[in-house]
Amino acid sequence: MFEIIKTERTIHFMKMAKPAFILSILLVLLSISSIAIKGINWGLDFTGGTVIEVGYDKPADLEVIRPLLAAEGFSDAVIQHFGSSRDVLIRIAPREGLDSEHLGSQMLAALQGYDKNVEMRRIEFVGPNVGDELTEQGGLALITALICILLYVGVRFEWRLASGAVLALAHDVIITLGIFSALEIEFDLTILAALLTVIGYSLNDTIVVFDRIRENFRRMRIDDSVEIMDVSLTQTLSRTLITSGTTLMVLVSLFLKGGALIHGFALALLIGIVVGTYSSIYVASALALKLGVTRETMLPPVIEKEGADQDPMM
Repeated sequence: MFEIIKTERTIHFMKMAKPAFILSILLVLLSISSIAIKGINWGLDFTGGTVIEVGYDKPADLEVIRPLLAAEGFSDAVIQHFGSSRDVLIRIAPREGLDSEHLGSQMLAALQGYDKNVEMRRIEFVGPNVGDELTEQGGLALITALICILLYVGVRFEWRLASGAVLALAHDVIITLGIFSALEIEFDLTILAALLTVIGYSLNDTIVVFDRIRENFRRMRIDDSVEIMDVSLTQTLSRTLITSGTTLMVLVSLFLKGGALIHGFALALLIGIVVGTYSSIYVASALALKLGVTRETMLPPVIEKEGADQDPMM
């Protein structure tokens, strides 16, 4: 197996468990405080708004359209190609005192100042009831994912490891949401999808680590749980760095070159993967250790056969 880090010496990860635990608590509290005070900057997918589709007779340059609409007071408009490079979809939050028709007329007038051949294709209003339903369903999706993961990990691993894994996932989601709240980044369906992806990625990394921890608890003939944890984390470090490193390279490329519409998605994954890699070591594993995981708790139960306590027949 290819390794980018080969070491015969065990890295003592658990020596930093206490300060890392304090850091995690601080970050979670700050994230919850930001969400409680500033809230989430919900996107049009959740708040409702006006959807306008316009058509051009030649490929439309979104980098020209965005500042054009921003100069007319529509800096919050979400602009993207729709179907082809000649079709543009514009989504904008509701404006007090203006209905969809007036918004459409203002936008069309602004766009025709740059290209008189642009034409209006359709105008639709997405009501806040749809946004409320999406908010509820998105929250239920996250909660359902965490519950299903708890059941799966609880069946596959000992309950102390399962508890650490689920708390680590909650830790990752809360901190990611807290950063989005603090920076007031718009939260839309693509970011919700990124959060669900982060849950799956973080869980996969944690399960790989836990598999090695369980194997070493059963294989190594020592009673020091901290040493077994350190050995297991050292053995999986190379795999973790390769997986996280290659994923981060792709995400950085998406963030820098993917365009404005994918920035939030790429940023959520960047934050989630960094935090998830950290939490696999200093949240999931450290919490399992705090909950009292030992070699005895990891050994498979011995099933006594019927009549095993009786003397063998001659």
